[in-house]
Amino acid sequence: MDLHELDFAKIILLREDIAEVLINDGVEMDADMVDQYHDFLLTHLRAPFSLLINKLNAYTYDFSAQKKLATLKEINAMAVVAYNRMTAISTQSLASVPRQVEWNMKIFSNRDEALNWLVAEQA
Repeated sequence: MDLHELDFAKIILLREDIAEVLINDGVEMDADMVDQYHDFLLTHLRAPFSLLINKLNAYTYDFSAQKKLATLKEINAMAVVAYNRMTAISTQSLASVPRQVEWNMKIFSNRDEALNWLVAEQA
């Protein structure tokens, strides 16, 4: 496990092709932050890679970030751990925003189940 801290997030490299992402509490992600996040993923992970998005904290995205988020062709799958119903609903809403890359995403309430799904998706 290898922990990296960006100004707005913590990214834990679980494997060379799977990272766990925790956005800091209270952050409003903008397009520049999404670019930094994407650059980090491209330089630290082996493609195709998958992401475990751990929604432990409350944060938002501005509209430009919503359109740009997770548009890397190198992303194989995303498992989102949502700890309550509202987080799951907001994640489904975010996934419905039109973007150039279709998401392979599944929402879980349990981190271990999410990680197991990602490992299977990477196989």
